[in-house]
Amino acid sequence: MRASQRVYNQLRAEILDGDLPPGRVLAEVEQSQRFGISRTPVREAIGRLAAEGLAEQQGGRGVVVSDVTTDDITPLFEVREALDIQAARLAALRGDPAEFAALADRLEDVAGRFDSPRHSSQDDPPAAYYELVEQMDRAIDAAAANPWLDAASSTVRMQLARVRRLAAQDPSRLAAAAREHAQIARAVSTGSAQLAEAAVRLHLNNALNSALAKAPATAAGSTATREETP
Repeated sequence: MRASQRVYNQLRAEILDGDLPPGRVLAEVEQSQRFGISRTPVREAIGRLAAEGLAEQQGGRGVVVSDVTTDDITPLFEVREALDIQAARLAALRGDPAEFAALADRLEDVAGRFDSPRHSSQDDPPAAYYELVEQMDRAIDAAAANPWLDAASSTVRMQLARVRRLAAQDPSRLAAAAREHAQIARAVSTGSAQLAEAAVRLHLNNALNSALAKAPATAAGSTATREETP
């Protein structure tokens, strides 16, 4: 693996996981020392992160990890809505009903564990939820069987990984999201494209409202508002 690819993979993972928070300076000298390589591959990696919107130039500070603000979230969800609805509709028509019914059962179980104060210390409902969401995304992509849709969705999901962190400290929202994902999986399992679309729309509306409430405002202090979907 090329040095620039290794640095890119590591920094990207740390940004998406929140280990490198918004505003953290990505200094070439510091990162080159950290990875034990020259500044050139580090510069290439940081350039890729900036091109993807994960980093940005900030005045005299240099390149920093970008933030996710209300200005970013609304247009991101507009694209997500189009992609997720089409993928769910295709999955309902082409997917294996048993696979999605099983996913729905597991998501409903996780939602119930959020609501229970008696889960063990080893139990981690948020981690289980995020793992199931990734499994469901993969299952929908595979069932939709459209590589162009898959590629477009991958780009959007990279940014959504940071938006999802906004709900990470809100168990009630995570529990609701788990139930909403269960409804999507259940709708897909019925083979009804219309039911799948309705379930996706409900989830995205709730997710958008939650994200806008938790995201930092724009630099000008404005708050983005969502246009109602007809």
